[in-house]
Amino acid sequence: MPSRKSYLILFFILLILMGCAPKQPTRADAKLYELEDEYILYAIEYANEGKYFISRDLYLELFQKTHKYEYLLKALRFSLELKDFAFAKKHSEDNLNSDEPEYEQLYRIYIVSLLNLKEYDKALVESKKLLEEYNNILNYELIGNVYYMKKDFASAVEYFESAYSVNNNSTTLLNLVNILYSYLNEQDKAISYLETHVRLQGCDIAVCTRLLSIYQEQQNIDGVISILKRTYEKFKEEKNYSAMIKAYKMLIDFLEQKDINLAIAFLEKNQIDDIKLIDLYKRANRMEEALVLVKKVYKLNKNIDYLAQIAILEFESAPDKKKVLKSVIKKFEDVLAVLDNHIYQNYLGYILIDYNINVKKGVALVQKALEKAPNNLAYMDSLSWGYYKQKECKKAKLNMKKVVDAIGLTDDEIKYHWKKIQECKSK
Repeated sequence: MPSRKSYLILFFILLILMGCAPKQPTRADAKLYELEDEYILYAIEYANEGKYFISRDLYLELFQKTHKYEYLLKALRFSLELKDFAFAKKHSEDNLNSDEPEYEQLYRIYIVSLLNLKEYDKALVESKKLLEEYNNILNYELIGNVYYMKKDFASAVEYFESAYSVNNNSTTLLNLVNILYSYLNEQDKAISYLETHVRLQGCDIAVCTRLLSIYQEQQNIDGVISILKRTYEKFKEEKNYSAMIKAYKMLIDFLEQKDINLAIAFLEKNQIDDIKLIDLYKRANRMEEALVLVKKVYKLNKNIDYLAQIAILEFESAPDKKKVLKSVIKKFEDVLAVLDNHIYQNYLGYILIDYNINVKKGVALVQKALEKAPNNLAYMDSLSWGYYKQKECKKAKLNMKKVVDAIGLTDDEIKYHWKKIQECKSK
């Protein structure tokens, strides 16, 4: 049996027990032991220092001196946390007293101890006795856990389903789903439970996370997107912004996989990541929209890098590129006066070369770019084209051959450059 899953269910029981525990003993009745207050303070202090064994033993001694069951429960809960299940079994069994108000809690600790000591048959007998005395959801779940540990998964499901039908608790649901999905090969039923819970109860993060993992495992991209949207909205509502950003990044990745325009629509609606939206606009060849947005971003933060992006987008989106050359070149020159950026050096250099504006300057800019990225084939193409324009045919052919050998002639521009360079005749 996978230890992780066993721990998941047993941990739920511990949570029930710890959830019922008071932060410190409450003493409604009179002090029965002269040093009772001092012992309580020492026990609390030792617990705060992480010395749980000492604190546990002090609470046990307090119980033995006063017979107040609140101290015994405190000691036994420490034992469960410390995984001293033999201690918890002995002292819970020895002190079971149906006349005490704490009897049910004590009995449950006894059964949990039996479970952890792998006394499964005994745990089943005792848990059924407990359910007869106290017919409640916690005890239904306790029997479900016992059956789970005994690997009687069909019986475990019956008890978890009974409990979940009443409490709609996400932890109960996850235990139920775990058995259906992992042990009974009832994946569709498990998914249906999760989807119904999310639809009716909202996106409990643990439930949504489990459903998300199943959708990913089954490569159900629509399901993944649906859950990530719910998760994103949940974190946003809770103002848990770091978790919201993580959910957003996953969501955008999956939206892009399905349809880049879906990712764009999500970002347009939520207005949370203009930089990503600009990138998606460009990748979707929606250059005019990208240009409008990058101008907005540049106006807000004056980041010189976005001025270069404006220049690129103005050039790429222009129906008649010659009409924008002057504006584009001016922007690149302003950028390069501040930034030593090889991407922009090559971009401006190629424009100066291709439009015969200043081939010599263009070649010099491309050479600067190649100093920073000597293996960049796009830059080598630009340089070869510059050499061609200068009628330095041998250099042009030598450089261009490296490009063609590396990537072939599938790109129309590369194919055109190679054809013209092969026809090149030196001055």
